[in-house]
Formats: sequence, structure tokens, C-alpha cells
Amino acid sequence: MVEICQSQLPYRPWEEERTRRLPGLNPVAAGEWLLRDDAYAAQMAHRRALLDHKRDDVLRLDPMARRAADELLALVLEEIARDPGYVIERGRVTCPDGYVVEVTPDAPLATIGALVQEDMVIMQKQDDEHLLTGAVLCFPASWSLAQKFMRPMTRIHAPVHVYTADLAKRVQRLFDGIRVDRPIWRANYLVYGDPELHQPRTEEDRRGVYQDGPKWLRVERQAMRRLPISDAVIFSIHTYVLSEAQLDALGIEMPPPSGH
Repeated sequence: MVEICQSQLPYRPWEEERTRRLPGLNPVAAGEWLLRDDAYAAQMAHRRALLDHKRDDVLRLDPMARRAADELLALVLEEIARDPGYVIERGRVTCPDGYVVEVTPDAPLATIGALVQEDMVIMQKQDDEHLLTGAVLCFPASWSLAQKFMRPMTRIHAPVHVYTADLAKRVQRLFDGIRVDRPIWRANYLVYGDPELHQPRTEEDRRGVYQDGPKWLRVERQAMRRLPISDAVIFSIHTYVLSEAQLDALGIEMPPPSGH
């Protein structure tokens, strides 16, 4: 178990009107698709270790998504070029923590996973639904990439009790309506009994609700944007973890142990 926590919590999805009501969508401001916070160095060290030692668990790419993955890497490089913490030169990137990442065209998702804190999920429409066709997912919040890979959204969300048929239709309409020039974001939260960021679980391995003992709040800022060439939708996830003691120091009350 690795404890990596931010010092601040910029989102409180359980109490802010802009995020509290499902689906809680908001426009992504210019330059705020990818975020970098004070946990960057520690989160990135954990991500890179997972990519080195558990790559089959955290990275999947179907051939149909390769074009989208290449396009996504180019977009990420374009985005981080605006961040003065990164230095891009001659096919390599020096990251804000000093780590040097070789830009590897044959491994676009692995390269992305070593550069930014966000997990990235590629969704592509086939027939009437979007499928999960690729991802670099180092920090899953109680779900398994292997189990969801190449599944449609209704099947991906099968264990979520609030994901009704009506909500599924609304979400599909949302994905269909995402515009290239108008990315959007939402946030959710979960309460965990430990701070580990890498929390894969199958649908059969249900996460417990922690009533006693220390608790950590996990907040995900989830952004959705459409790629202009491949038409894929990218679902990116930036994860924040704060301990109950940190929340107390910030004057934030731990929300009930549930989330959406």
C-alpha cells in the first residue's frame, strides 16, 4: 500500500451544485484539460512503476483504437508544451519531476501514462454504443480494465445501481453530443479504508464500506473530449486522495462513505 496524498482538494462533488446533481457536467476551461498538482512527483513514480511491473493490468489497446491513441499522444504533447514545467526536445520530454520520458511512437499510451497524472480511456462508437477500446489506467477506483476492455458503456456500468436504462440513454446522447472544441468535466467521490491509488476490482469483488478506522477521501475529476480526426471520445481521470486528518486540518468534513 502506497500513501500519496494532495495537500488541497479543489473539488467537493458531494456539496457543490455544479457537481452534486448527476451528471454534474461543466465546461473545461482553456488550458485546464490536463492538471498538475503537488502530488505530481509521487503519483508519477507510482504510475511508472505500475507500467513497468503490471503493464498488462494497466494498459490495453485494441488495433481499432491505434489511430486514436496516436492522435491522443500528439494532443497531450501539445497540451503539456504550454506547461513551463515540461521541456520537450528531440523526441524526449523532461517532466516537472526531472524524469526523462522517451516519446515512443510504437507505445503511445505508455508514453502518455509516464507523462501526466491523468488516466486515459479511449471510447469509440460501434453500432449504437461507445466501446472501451483502449486505456492506460493506473489508478482504477474499484474496477478492472481487463473486465471492461472492449465492452459497451451499458455493460461497463452494469454493477452501478443508479445506471438505469434511462440514464444509459442520456449518457449515450451525451457522448454523441461531445464537440471537439467543447470538452466537459464532472467529479465524483468515494471513501476508502486505505490510500492506495491502484485499486482494481472485478464486478464480483465488491468494495466494502468502511465504518471504523482511518479513512481516505478519493475524488476523481473526469473530463471528456472528442478527438478531431479519429472521432474517439477520451475519458480522462485525475485522482485526488486526502486523509481524514488532512480534511480536518482544511476544515472539510468527511462525506458519508458513498459516492457516484
